[in-house]
Amino acid sequence: MLDINPILLLATFVVFLSLIAVLNSWLYNPLFSFMNKRDDDIKKDLQKVGNNDDEINALDSEAKSIINNAKLEASVLREKVIEDAKELAESKLEAKRAELATEYLEFEKSFRESKEQLISDLMSQVPLFKDAVKAKYSQI
Repeated sequence: MLDINPILLLATFVVFLSLIAVLNSWLYNPLFSFMNKRDDDIKKDLQKVGNNDDEINALDSEAKSIINNAKLEASVLREKVIEDAKELAESKLEAKRAELATEYLEFEKSFRESKEQLISDLMSQVPLFKDAVKAKYSQI
């Protein structure tokens, strides 16, 4: 049957322990240190990504506030320009109204003068018309 040889058993045990020690120093320890380093790098990268998210959110909110301020400034400027244009149009309208009013007054004055001139001319011609009418009546 089976014979158990203690020297072989001891030699196998010593080879097994030495293999475990060699594998531990050459394979397992470097593999575990590499895995730990990789985990640390992943944690650092995640932390950097988190910081980048904060920076991105801060920059996004800053951009939105700049856009909102620009929109407000544009609306204020637009209102100012519209108001200035209305004032300019109103001043031009008032100037044109004043010009037309003076032209109308001049026209009325010249019309009155023409009317008075015509009336005075007609009045000066009345005695001639009377004589002409009398002469016509006397001919009839």
